[in-house]
Amino acid sequence: MIRARNVTSRGARGAVIVTALLAVAAPVSVLAQPLRGEVGAPPPAAAPEAIPASAPAREQLTPMRPMSESVAAIVNDDIISTYDLAQRMRLLIATTGVQPTQETLPQFQQQALVSLVDEDLQLQELRRVQKDQKITIIATDDEVKEEIAGMAQQNNLKPEAFLAALRSQGIGPETLYQQLRAQMSWQRWIRGRYGTRLRIGEDQIKATQARLIAAAAKPQYEISEVFLDASRTGGMDAAVKGATQLVAQMQQGAPFAAVARQFSASSTAAAGGDAGWISQGEMPAEVDAALEQLRPGQLSQPIPVKDGVYIIYLKDKRSGAGQTLVSLKQAAIALPATATAADVDAARAKLDGVRASIKDCATFEATAGKTPGVVPADLGEAELNDLLPDFKDAVQSLKVGQLSAPIRTKVGLHVLAVCGRRSAGAAQVDHDQIENRLTGEQLSMISRRYMRDLRTSATIETR
Repeated sequence: MIRARNVTSRGARGAVIVTALLAVAAPVSVLAQPLRGEVGAPPPAAAPEAIPASAPAREQLTPMRPMSESVAAIVNDDIISTYDLAQRMRLLIATTGVQPTQETLPQFQQQALVSLVDEDLQLQELRRVQKDQKITIIATDDEVKEEIAGMAQQNNLKPEAFLAALRSQGIGPETLYQQLRAQMSWQRWIRGRYGTRLRIGEDQIKATQARLIAAAAKPQYEISEVFLDASRTGGMDAAVKGATQLVAQMQQGAPFAAVARQFSASSTAAAGGDAGWISQGEMPAEVDAALEQLRPGQLSQPIPVKDGVYIIYLKDKRSGAGQTLVSLKQAAIALPATATAADVDAARAKLDGVRASIKDCATFEATAGKTPGVVPADLGEAELNDLLPDFKDAVQSLKVGQLSAPIRTKVGLHVLAVCGRRSAGAAQVDHDQIENRLTGEQLSMISRRYMRDLRTSATIETR
């Protein structure tokens, strides 16, 4: 059961948090960087400063807690203090690059509280699972230190300097430490419990491939997204207001990717909101309508949809195309236009022999090159309509993997192999990429449902 209770002292405590944050809120721009673990992240550097989880060590690393510290929320008897809330707000500000104001701080407070509550629920669940199943799920201190070392390296800092940058903003390193511990542990549990059970069928992969091919004729957009879930932000009005403030901050220079990582409820948040190329119909109709009006490099205004609000950054766009792209290889024998009929016949016989010996595109060049006088080449990918008329006529009738009969041109005889065919504009996504993407989407959905159930069964009291 979720229940919220407002108390009369909330305004006074909120004013104290706001005043304290505004006093030290100049963002640390180097912290607005990707968390390690994303695609292309470098390996960790030197071992970071130790951040033990024991209480005495936390006191040494943490700025002195104020005497006025009180309760911000209670999650199944676990207390989230106003100090914890203020620390998380500072971390959000430092990692997003957003310049806080009196208008934006309530949004930071809401986001910080939601994150702390969710992480508390996750760790409670993981501790229960560890105890019941006698397994280790929660990330160890060494694993979190390694993650922090990687983050420091991405910022071209040593771990000690990275943590010092946090302290300079009034952020105790244990605040980042605890956030990472929860994120890493929860991802490990979801992937470990469900990842091996998921089976992406060939029919699903083929259906996705067919959809990508069909979408090639539609306009396509390369986008990044932030999605604010109305159910987590206090309703649609609050989500729209929060999105409006985030748009204003990003227009003033806050990095889109950093904002997406901290605020977006979409599965793309971990990738800084990067959704790649999409086609019309893949997003809600309201988003499609907005995309039609945007130019590459533009940021949308908030886009309300059924269950939340989108902010879209359009990186690039391309028109739908009906052209066919083919990947070709060739085996050729040079023959001048003045070559005798006997020479042409001899060359044709030689190429017919080569055709008979070639088994597939993978071995095309190696096999063709064994015959003296035959020159193999990879012609790459080209639009069908851009080919020479004789080549186009031959290729149009061939399936992928088939070879043409010898084609006579002014410079010689050519045998073409069709090694690939796709519609222009279609995403070149192979089988494994599609399978990985579908797996990620299903795991993200499972995680959201899991968290919804934990919230529903929990007793959460906010003050």
